[in-house]
Amino acid sequence: MEIKKLIQAEKADAMRLVWDVFLKFEAPDYVEEGVNTFRDFINDENQINNLEMDGAYEKGSLSGVIATRNESSHIALFFVDRRYHRQGIGRKLFEAVLRNSASEIITVHSSPYAREIYHKLGFTDTDAEQTKNGIRYIPMKYQE
Repeated sequence: MEIKKLIQAEKADAMRLVWDVFLKFEAPDYVEEGVNTFRDFINDENQINNLEMDGAYEKGSLSGVIATRNESSHIALFFVDRRYHRQGIGRKLFEAVLRNSASEIITVHSSPYAREIYHKLGFTDTDAEQTKNGIRYIPMKYQE
């Protein structure tokens, strides 16, 4: 497996992977407004172009994506293709963020589905579950 920074031309493939995984694992827990909010976000080129993205490649195929903003101090997107779940790809993507971030604290708004995954990576909840524009999330932080 190879972890590398994604270039502009690779971001469309990354957003397709994100959308596919979102539909399978996240969307069933969201109201229509939340699904639409998420779709609009990943289709907004300005928003996506302002994210730093790393991709995991397995035999030349994109298998996972992590995207950050605010100088790698906030995880905006973190998705692994379902065929590669529980194989350590998410941990390797997160380790790439840790290497690239100058911040001592990394934050995320975790979906309810991903809550335990973030806990396994060392994140702690900073508040109760919230909903904004139909998106359900738990504010969390990782502190070295």
